[in-house]
Amino acid sequence: MDVVRVMEALAEQGVTVLFKADAERMRDRVKPWTFVASGSPFREDLLVRTDAVSVEACLDACLPRLREFGLVIPE
Repeated sequence: MDVVRVMEALAEQGVTVLFKADAERMRDRVKPWTFVASGSPFREDLLVRTDAVSVEACLDACLPRLREFGLVIPE
């Protein structure tokens, strides 16, 4: 999966996407990656978020939920 293509596709649909790598959690080997999506396709108080062991694991957890909201995401 091309992470940049996914992020661009989401941004084009009004979604703000954030990926974060946490140095402390990486050092402790505890789900160092965070994915957060928010923005105009959702209600103001809604975030799609997960913490995971890798960028790919974040996407595996969050993309199905984003698709449920009707967003078009490349494979």
